[in-house]
Amino acid sequence: MQGSGRKRDGFAATLLIAAFLMPSCNRRGEPNDMPAPKEENAVLTRTEGEEHTNRLIHETSPYLLQHAHNPVDWYPWGEEAFERARAEDKPILLSIGYSACHWCHVMERESFENEEIAALMNEKFVCIKVDREERPDVDNVYMTAVQMMTGRGGWPLTVFLTPEKKPFFGGTYFPPEDSAGRPGFRSILRRVAEFYAANSGSEEAMAKIDKLAEQIRASSAGRIGGGDVDEVDLSVAVDRLARRFDMRWGGFGGAPKFPSASTLGLLLRHHFRTGDAHSLEMATVTLDRMMEGGIYDQLGGGFHRYSTDNKWLIPHFEKMLYDNALLAPAYLDGWLVTGKEEYRRVVEEILAYIEREMRDPAGVFYSSQDADSEGEEGKYYVWTRAGILDLLGGKTGTFVADYFGVTEEGSFENGSSALHIAVPLEEAAKKNSLTFDEAKRLLDESRRKMLAARDLRVAPAKDDKTILSWNGMAISAFARAGRAFGEEHYIDTAERAARLILDEMTDGDVLLHTWKNGKAKIPGYLTDYADFTQALIDLYEATWKIDYLKEALFWNGRMVALFSDADGGGFYFTGTNNEKLLARSKDLFDGSVPSGNSVAAFNLARLAKLTGDTKLREEADRTFRCFARSLLQQPTAATTLLAALDFHYGESREIVVVGNRNDPSVGRFLRKVSSLYAPDAVTAYLDPSKDAAEPVALLPLLEGKEDVGEPSVFVCRNYVCDAPVHDDDALDAALEMTVTQ
Repeated sequence: MQGSGRKRDGFAATLLIAAFLMPSCNRRGEPNDMPAPKEENAVLTRTEGEEHTNRLIHETSPYLLQHAHNPVDWYPWGEEAFERARAEDKPILLSIGYSACHWCHVMERESFENEEIAALMNEKFVCIKVDREERPDVDNVYMTAVQMMTGRGGWPLTVFLTPEKKPFFGGTYFPPEDSAGRPGFRSILRRVAEFYAANSGSEEAMAKIDKLAEQIRASSAGRIGGGDVDEVDLSVAVDRLARRFDMRWGGFGGAPKFPSASTLGLLLRHHFRTGDAHSLEMATVTLDRMMEGGIYDQLGGGFHRYSTDNKWLIPHFEKMLYDNALLAPAYLDGWLVTGKEEYRRVVEEILAYIEREMRDPAGVFYSSQDADSEGEEGKYYVWTRAGILDLLGGKTGTFVADYFGVTEEGSFENGSSALHIAVPLEEAAKKNSLTFDEAKRLLDESRRKMLAARDLRVAPAKDDKTILSWNGMAISAFARAGRAFGEEHYIDTAERAARLILDEMTDGDVLLHTWKNGKAKIPGYLTDYADFTQALIDLYEATWKIDYLKEALFWNGRMVALFSDADGGGFYFTGTNNEKLLARSKDLFDGSVPSGNSVAAFNLARLAKLTGDTKLREEADRTFRCFARSLLQQPTAATTLLAALDFHYGESREIVVVGNRNDPSVGRFLRKVSSLYAPDAVTAYLDPSKDAAEPVALLPLLEGKEDVGEPSVFVCRNYVCDAPVHDDDALDAALEMTVTQ
């Protein structure tokens, strides 16, 4: 940085400015304590032909396109912006958000569409806008910086950088003007510009900025040290979860509450391993309360992002693909364990919602739906009692309003309510003098009418870009449901998405992170490789097509080559072919999605057990040892990795079905094995009537089974197989024996 050379204690001043930070969506998406400004009929983007158009008009991200007609001279992240900043000796104003972020829209309306504030931004800064979903690597680095500077983080993320990409001040949402003694965005722009001009030549200020950069690098790498995996125990995590468990409403801790699919999966796994009744209770109570609450879309299916209260009643209304792609398997596992038909219904409704609302005509899946419509959060989803009575008529409307907890005063805003199951159907029927069958019929009819009426409302905005990692999760959800339910439609949906990814989201031996309108871009991150590999393994076990297993092995190999830490074990979030940023992170802990290291370790363990490849097992061992100490210290923060560790080191089963699929008994065997809750097992299939050379070469489990004369199932425990079984009763007994031994 060049400048006047005047010295001030400016870096300390940035921390003082940071104390004035205002509300945002924090890093988990939680709301902070300032209500959003109310704007009737506000829109998120300008219409074509508006006065201003900036460089974002050439981008594919819906979030960036929302800002393409701001009067701000936005640049996308790229060298062009940094070259200009260096040439003009200007600081960078980096703004990071995402399409479904409520406070991002607020800041756009208040500041980025304000001509005077935009002019100040353009005069004093080089302004860069980033979609955090497109560039999670950029977001990770500068979120870490803001959290270190201020103790908090969220979106919109607002960070000021030197032309060398080093942060020196940051925050989240800023209101446009000063208020209650706190500076607004206009004032902060002036103060930051003055600081930069006064300190650009200061060795003292630059040393402090360099020190912060080093701290960011150290924090991103994490305090990871090797440990003894033998000391890691699922029961420790379960005991800690039990201390935080809400027996009345389910979930862990107080408001706000987030659905945690990986935590529920760990509890079901622990119940399977130990028979512990409380683990099952914690999982099922949470599954029950969530599906009854307002966090679940009672008309259209699918879950909203989180609950603002401890009862799962009032959600933050945005819908994310990843939440639903993770919760569908959670409810599927709940159904496999308990047989509760309500769980199967929720799985089917989630998948129907994804297909109806979130699928591109090409077969892949969109990213998210906004919380807002017509400038108001939740307006699309909420109902008034009068509105229900008017639509359905007096008697039916009263019954439905009672069932969904819609009262005159309302549970949300302006007398409106988020639909939730307030009372059991039997109770609502009795109160309204209906038989149970009458009530069920009326409820089904009413839900269809209400959904049709809701479809006429102004729908929330949709982020229609495809993110590879989230699509991997969705493919897994459809493949696993199709396998368990015996529904070919779900498997076809998963296969179609996987084919498009293989055809259009690859560049040679590189996966690409995003796709929209036929254009894929950005080299993939660890989560892209890990989640897609997981999807391919799930597709193999749903279809028994050996090509999916071959693809899984190939992309897993590319993941190891690009992301592995050869010295310390585990995997970096960015690969050797990604842009080199200020820091390179190695994530362990689960957030809104499982960490890339957790899914990568699980894939290595599954592929090692399927193929017998010792190199895969050794790579998994290195990953678990890398994170063992952190797992011992914070087991509830990495439940996916804990589950992977249990699968890798715990007692395992290998199940092999042999025979022609056209044989009715083979079909029954496959269905029985596929509808089994078996978190300890891998499954393979061999058709002796076809060329068995390639499957046997890939899967040593199949060796010696090519010449079995009749349909058979081999049930093995830690690769020691019992005699093959040939009928349903014998299979049931063999499966039960391997679980209880």
